This record gives sequence, structure tokens and C-alpha cells, in this order.
Amino acid sequence: MRIRREANLIQLTFMPHLFPINCYVFEEMDTLTLIDTGMQSSYKGIVKVIEELGKPLTTIILTHPHVDHIGALEELKNKFQDATVSVSARDNRLLLGDQSLDPNEPQSPIKGGVPKNMKIRPDRLLHEGDKIGSLEVIATPGHTPGSISFFDRKTKTIIAGDALQTRGGIAVSGQLRVLFPFPAMATWNKEMALESVKKIHELSPNLLAVGHGDLLRNPIPHLQKAMSEAEGKLKKNKVNER
Repeated sequence: MRIRREANLIQLTFMPHLFPINCYVFEEMDTLTLIDTGMQSSYKGIVKVIEELGKPLTTIILTHPHVDHIGALEELKNKFQDATVSVSARDNRLLLGDQSLDPNEPQSPIKGGVPKNMKIRPDRLLHEGDKIGSLEVIATPGHTPGSISFFDRKTKTIIAGDALQTRGGIAVSGQLRVLFPFPAMATWNKEMALESVKKIHELSPNLLAVGHGDLLRNPIPHLQKAMSEAEGKLKKNKVNER
């Protein structure tokens, strides 16, 4: 496990050289919030960091419920029983194994591994604009129908889950990076993913934290490059489909 800190955000990276999976501890004045839980094997490392910080873990929040983001959830909930579990209202269905789509959603199949027989039931279902301590919920669908990001307006830090990747080069979710293709392979809708990154760009973040890859300071020019590339590829695909 590799640990990196930027102000009150702590990035925990599991398998950093092979298949980097990030989760984050957001440190408030008196409490801790955990964003995503990695794989089941991430449990001991997460517990170690939380215990070393010496503050109570009050909240576990999920950017989306793919298995590499919720693997240690049940064990962590059993360990920190007072911590509430939160996920977006839309992706709560995925957390419970329901991959059905709403009539108004693009009808392409949901991709990526989703849990089966999940015993945990979230304590809170999140919507755009909700607050968890200092973090504001930003709806960023595309990777999954209900993917969400978390934005700290004070530090202008955004924890974006798999809305973007920085491993293998920055990319909008769904845009293939040969050196790390897995986020693209697990993305549900590329067009919605691009619109979500445009929303992230409009927030003018100072720090970008993603599910796979390094923290990125001053990410605006990198976001612009990623959006431009995604727009170009999507337009080219539409032309080829005619």
C-alpha cells in the first residue's frame, strides 16, 4: 500500500505498480470520511491508516459500486459499526445487484463487476448537492448511471472516482488508454461521461483525485486535453456509424 497526503486528503493506493486502486480518507477537524473501500484485500491497510489518525470514522461514501471500489465495505462496516454508509440513490440499485435501466437512460448494458448478495444496506442515499461534512455531492454519471464525485469547495479538491483516470495518461471515462484499459472497458456511457467531466472542469478544481492513478495538481489544462480528445473520438465514431 502506498500513502500520499495532500492537505486533508489522504490517498491510499493498493497494488500501485500492477493495478492501482485508490481509496481516500478525508480528514475533518474531529472526524474521518472514507471514500471507496478498494478490494477485499484492502481492509487491513485502510484500518491501519484510520487507527493511526486517531479520529473516529463516521462516514463511508461510495463513488460507484464496482467491485474494486466496494470490496472491503462489509468488513469495514462490521469494524466501524457507527460509520454510516452512503451511495447515490441511482447506484444503490447496482450495489444491490440490480443492473436494470430506467426508460429515460441510454439502453446500453451496464459494464464492470457489480456485487452479488451484498448484505450491507446503505444508511443514506445521496443526490446532487447533498453535503457530507465539507464534501458536496456532484452527480457525474457515465462510468455507471449513478456515479458521483465529491467536491471540497474550500480547497477545491475533487474526488472523482472513475469519472476520469490518470493511470496510463489522463482520460475521460470510456476513452481507452492502452497502458491501463480497464476503466474504459467498464464504462457504461461515453457521452454522459464526457458531460460529467465538463461539469468537473467548470468547478475549476485545484486537485483531482481519481480511482486509478496519481493525484493531479492544477488539473485544468489536463482536463481540457482529455475533453478535447474524447469529443474528437466521439465525433469520429458518429461519422463512421453513418
